[in-house]
Amino acid sequence: MLQASKIVPQGQGLAPVLVRRAPTVTLDWDIRQKSRFDAESSDGQKVGVFLPRGTVVRGGDVLVTQDGTLLRVVAAPQPVLRITACTDYHHSHTHDPSFDLMRAAYHLGNRHVPIELRPDHLKIEPDHVLADMLRSMHLQVAEVREPFEPEGGAYGHGAGGHAHGHGHAHGHDHGHGHAHAHDHRHGHGHHNHDHG
Repeated sequence: MLQASKIVPQGQGLAPVLVRRAPTVTLDWDIRQKSRFDAESSDGQKVGVFLPRGTVVRGGDVLVTQDGTLLRVVAAPQPVLRITACTDYHHSHTHDPSFDLMRAAYHLGNRHVPIELRPDHLKIEPDHVLADMLRSMHLQVAEVREPFEPEGGAYGHGAGGHAHGHGHAHGHDHGHGHAHAHDHRHGHGHHNHDHG
């Protein structure tokens, strides 16, 4: 079994041709937020993945195995709710559909559910209670199978990852470079972590 304990976010610094030719591992969101998991590559190899705690794997990231093999991560299509604004009801002539989406993102964020934010839609994991709430807010909710890439930050592993990175930085001036690199890997939004 191959062992991979290194991740290169979005393959930065690697030759694009090598990344394009690399075997792929297709992983859904549940797996991509774990730091230890087993996977199988597109060329049939078993891979044991051991990443630093709090690491979130994104589609387009590259895993590097102990023998230097590159594996490109593909975000697997999975059941998600795709939320779009209704444009067909004329509540008032000043109605702005993008405001409905913004309001939906606010209410979902209050419930600490992972959300993928797009300019014209939101995506969340299937939840019939939330779907009903969103429909009552005049939004269209469709069950689809698509890759899911929620924002980093305010829920579960984001907070843990932040605490981990934070510990490195305290009172270790010489370790500054390491702490910076570590925090950088966790993406953005780790200031607003709630331990709720």
